[in-house]
Amino acid sequence: MAWIKVPPEHHPIFRAALPSDSRVETMLMFGGIAARVNGNVFAGLFGRSTMIWLPEGERAEALALDGAAPFDPMGDGRAKSDKVMLPERMKAEPAELRRWVARAFEAAATLPPKVKAPRKKAAVRKNVRARK
Repeated sequence: MAWIKVPPEHHPIFRAALPSDSRVETMLMFGGIAARVNGNVFAGLFGRSTMIWLPEGERAEALALDGAAPFDPMGDGRAKSDKVMLPERMKAEPAELRRWVARAFEAAATLPPKVKAPRKKAAVRKNVRARK
């Protein structure tokens, strides 16, 4: 998939599709917006579409939608197996988009909270002077 900038008009559509739940957090990602619960990303904008995370047993149904595809952000055929790109047409179907995003949220809300890895200390460079 060639890189396509997220159209700014998709931001309010995506925000409107998010569940009204205080656990939903949004952040900027891939030039768009991503949503997470307990630190786990469950949906986001990418190109002209919406990416959702679903557990293994629920992905086939999403992938069966006409125009859906595995999420392949680099476009090199190495798709993220646990994420699905919903059909672009979903932007024009708010109820359907809301339903899929809610499904992803409900599934991700059952995952354990993501623990942030401790930050690595920056390497300290010693000032070494060349001797003549």
